[in-house]
Amino acid sequence: MMKNILVPVDGSEGSDRAVTEAISIAEACEAKLNFLYVANINQLAINACLSDAILEAVTKAGNVVLDRAMEMVPSGIEKEAFSETGSPAVVILDFATSNDMDLIVMGSRGLGVVKGVLLGSVSQYIVEQSKCPVLVVK
Repeated sequence: MMKNILVPVDGSEGSDRAVTEAISIAEACEAKLNFLYVANINQLAINACLSDAILEAVTKAGNVVLDRAMEMVPSGIEKEAFSETGSPAVVILDFATSNDMDLIVMGSRGLGVVKGVLLGSVSQYIVEQSKCPVLVVK
């Protein structure tokens, strides 16, 4: 039985569809939703010197995305939001493993490196490497 569902979010339409699907599954299974925003700091560091302003902007963007996902969840469903930095695929898999996730529900494509964190290649990597089931929502 599924008790913990991980939903990586980035604010894209695909991410929003994944949230909606995860809510349906959580309702049916009485599972907890765990939203994860991953700031792709590694890629940003390649493209620019990381100033405090950039880090603050990335953190603020992540909080907006997480708040929106949390607001989509009806009352009665347990939920929690997490924000991490690093390589999205690696962070998502590490989070899923270390927090005993039963299912990962994610969008197939994200917003790209600058605006978001989940790319098609990230979802493909997660499907191939995850130790738990993965549902990719189109």
